[in-house]
Amino acid sequence: MKKGKLGSKIIMDTLNGLSIGIIVALVPGALINQLVKALLPIAPQLNIILQLTGLAAIMMPVVSGACVGIIGKLTPIQTASIALAAVAGAGNFQFTKQGFIAQGSGDVINTAITIMIAYLIVQLIGQALKAYTILLVPLIVVIVGGGIGHLTLQPISTITKAIGLVVNQLSTLQPIIMGILIGVIFALLIVSPISSVGIATAINLHGIAAGSASVGIVAASFALAIYGWKVNSIGTSLAHFLGSPKMQMANLMPHPKLLIPMSVNAALLGGLAAGLHITGTPTTAGFGFSGLIGPLTALQGMDSNSFANICLVTLIYLVLPIALGLVSNFIFYRQLNFFKPQDFALNYE
Repeated sequence: MKKGKLGSKIIMDTLNGLSIGIIVALVPGALINQLVKALLPIAPQLNIILQLTGLAAIMMPVVSGACVGIIGKLTPIQTASIALAAVAGAGNFQFTKQGFIAQGSGDVINTAITIMIAYLIVQLIGQALKAYTILLVPLIVVIVGGGIGHLTLQPISTITKAIGLVVNQLSTLQPIIMGILIGVIFALLIVSPISSVGIATAINLHGIAAGSASVGIVAASFALAIYGWKVNSIGTSLAHFLGSPKMQMANLMPHPKLLIPMSVNAALLGGLAAGLHITGTPTTAGFGFSGLIGPLTALQGMDSNSFANICLVTLIYLVLPIALGLVSNFIFYRQLNFFKPQDFALNYE
């Protein structure tokens, strides 16, 4: 395979695999954790669910590396080696004198970089080691690929936090302007390799800024689901907002113009949310609609759970995102031929 094609294949396989890994590892917790936490006072035995979904989140780098190997049609040895290297680059396993401490899902960007490096090493080695493949491939990939990922973790994390600081500065602007900008930025973050939850958590994004970020993600999620509903299954379409729109990353990154329609929706809804004082937390800022985390937290941030407030949250998090998605689909697809449903096609079967 030519170098250019090999590079493109590695990038696309990594983006696709990472998207699936994020969904598989993070969505279980996003869907059910809030409900479980509410039920813990009367059913403490449900805490095991929180432990299991937490474990799933910790294993996100492993799952992502394995998904990349499967998509790239690599051998089990190559796939497992990439998965192990991904753990070394994710940074969610910390070395201590007593062993390891695992927390969170790691740095998504550095995980992607580590997987790409490990994938490249696997491709360069190929079948050259023959009978020694099972002995040497894991060793080489983990030490070289994982080692490089471990070295890049700190600078990459620093860059990620710097991006977050820029986002945080926007919260000092006028609320409406801030809401528009934050909404668009987080809509773009949620379909990029960058962890929106990581950014929001790193800068402690909260209040109106977090609400606008959450609503921006919701606007993008429903828009992308609507844009591709003709070519995607019902489950895949629902996964855009019940799970994560990151699943569209491989479709959007090579064609950045596709980001424009959903960004318009995110700007409109983000500005409106700021004007209506919709609030949130770092977690809601990063997840949006998943598990109803965004709307439930927005409701908790209001003075009361009155019928009027429930209607307002429903309007912002469900009615308007769907309406804007349908309107923008009509304008950009039907009227302007700006995109076609096939541009958002996904197949995870």
